[in-house]
Amino acid sequence: MGLFKGALKAGLAATAVQIVRRQAAKPENQRRAKQLFNRLVRRTGK
Repeated sequence: MGLFKGALKAGLAATAVQIVRRQAAKPENQRRAKQLFNRLVRRTGK
């Protein structure tokens, strides 16, 4: 049973990584990420 749970978790993690990569490749999401990063940098004052 432990081996099955490990394989299931690995499969779910791999799927999640694929989804994140697909979303990160989209230009509108890249723009949003840059805006968020800039806001965080301004907020910390660095």
